[in-house]
Amino acid sequence: MGLEAALPVDGILTTQLNRVINWARRSSIWPMPFATACCGIELMATASSRFDLSRFGAEVFRFSPRQADLLIVAGRVSVKMLPVLQHIYKQMTEPKWVISMGACASTGGVFDTYAVVQGIDQYVPVDVYVPGCPPRPEMLIEGIMAIQRIIDQDNIPYDGQGRRLPLQIAVEPTHQPSVQPIDVSIGATG
Repeated sequence: MGLEAALPVDGILTTQLNRVINWARRSSIWPMPFATACCGIELMATASSRFDLSRFGAEVFRFSPRQADLLIVAGRVSVKMLPVLQHIYKQMTEPKWVISMGACASTGGVFDTYAVVQGIDQYVPVDVYVPGCPPRPEMLIEGIMAIQRIIDQDNIPYDGQGRRLPLQIAVEPTHQPSVQPIDVSIGATG
């Protein structure tokens, strides 16, 4: 009473090869974490049982760039770490995807200094920007699902030389902040 009951009697199933390949790619995204700050804690929470990233086929965190196809840059990146990040990106296999997680990875965040990179998209092509400081695990899951939708639709953009272009998708926030229980007034006298 499972999938076997839905298959025809002769056991032949017809489909297009590119749909099977895209389904396999979408269902087995292997992320490589590059977590340097508080966004890394939210990244770890995404893989926990409460949020269960394994539902999307992305539970196997690979710490070898040659075995990963999704680079999640979570947190600030210093100028000294930038060559390491670029080297990791170059070692990843094609097609490879990049998520910029949090305000620090996307824009430098509150660290507007000479030592912190003001957005990794200047040095590594970014596919999905996940906003927040730090972003909730649901936001990261939404970013991974955005990449999965592009893979499923086979809408992977390429330039004239066969290199994949970055998607540059910005994920919208999925929650509304709650109203504060007490009105805050500065300088008011009572």
